[in-house]
Amino acid sequence: MDKISEERRSFNMRAIRSKNMLPEIIVRRLTHSMGYRFRLHRRDLPGRPDLVFPSRRKVIFVHGCFWHQHADPECKISRMPKSNLEYWRPKLEGNVVRDSEHQLRLREQGWTVAVVWECETKDLKSLQAKIKRFLQ
Repeated sequence: MDKISEERRSFNMRAIRSKNMLPEIIVRRLTHSMGYRFRLHRRDLPGRPDLVFPSRRKVIFVHGCFWHQHADPECKISRMPKSNLEYWRPKLEGNVVRDSEHQLRLREQGWTVAVVWECETKDLKSLQAKIKRFLQ
């Protein structure tokens, strides 16, 4: 059973945005502070990557661990809901399939793709090293 009313749950779900969320802002600020410049959410690219580095032909997606089902067993955020599985399972699995299709299409177009997971934004030193390795 859900602990909150159906109306409140609906309100909460509508409030979830697809861009400019805290993990994405963290990655953007860190990347910018490292001296890298980028474009945001280019509509002409598959999946509208969160950060695009056109001169390097590289893109970064910042994925929420729950919504994109982070497969790392150490991740505490990613889990399949226990209730209403007939709704959640196809929705979340569809996100994973769509993500991999977008990444494949980007690679076919000559782009290099990196994914930063929400849980990775908690350790800024490690995240900075990952971004630096990817962009060099």
